[in-house]
Amino acid sequence: MAKADRLERLDVRRAELEAEYLTTLVAALERAAAGSWGLFGHTPDRAARAKWAPDVTGLCDLGRDIDELRETLGLEPFALHQEFEAARGPVAADAPGEPKQAAAWLKRLG
Repeated sequence: MAKADRLERLDVRRAELEAEYLTTLVAALERAAAGSWGLFGHTPDRAARAKWAPDVTGLCDLGRDIDELRETLGLEPFALHQEFEAARGPVAADAPGEPKQAAAWLKRLG
């Protein structure tokens, strides 16, 4: 029983962290969609990257914590964080800008 209770508490914590991640990501996406560059790291502008560093670090820390819980529970890694990480970094010159990308993410997330 103790192990089942522990696993249940871990699963509840996982769900809480995933909800927090989604809330944090949506808030960041809304700022980016409003015209702020740097969330996705597409720009080489250091100031833009520095402005977004706390948000990105927070999302990455949450993603790591969620993945650790998911691993303990025998679940797949957190797909939303993996998608966010994959969307970050340099892109081709003809790729949509970060505000458009953020708006598309918001639309997809509903």
